[in-house]
Amino acid sequence: MSGNIGIFAQSDEEFNSFKQIADELTRPSDNANQKYFELKVPIILKDPDAEFTHLYVRKFDPSEYGKNKGDIDFVTDLESYKKYKQEVVNSKYPEAQMYDRPGWDTIQINKPEVDVVAYLTTTEFARKVRVKFDNLTQL
Repeated sequence: MSGNIGIFAQSDEEFNSFKQIADELTRPSDNANQKYFELKVPIILKDPDAEFTHLYVRKFDPSEYGKNKGDIDFVTDLESYKKYKQEVVNSKYPEAQMYDRPGWDTIQINKPEVDVVAYLTTTEFARKVRVKFDNLTQL
């Protein structure tokens, strides 16, 4: 499994600090619409076996969603995703639901006691979200 890591700044000052650190950890991009930046050295976890390859820092957002400290995207193959999606649709996991956003096919996982959101999606979709494509939210 692979994925992306997002850090949500809780102030403009925090964003500037996080962005400075992120610039040291990631490769630059010529794409002005780049949202996620490739880590120079991936973050590898042994259990579960996962490799996180991209990072982004989100500007301060006073909305309810922006109060989260970040998000993490777990990326899996299409067949595994279809299996998990069917289980989510059938309410097997109470803290998981289909992410309600037009054009997205993503599972969102929230635990009230944790201020981070997790997503599960396919490799193809993960590539799409690494570039800003939503004019409404600029994400």
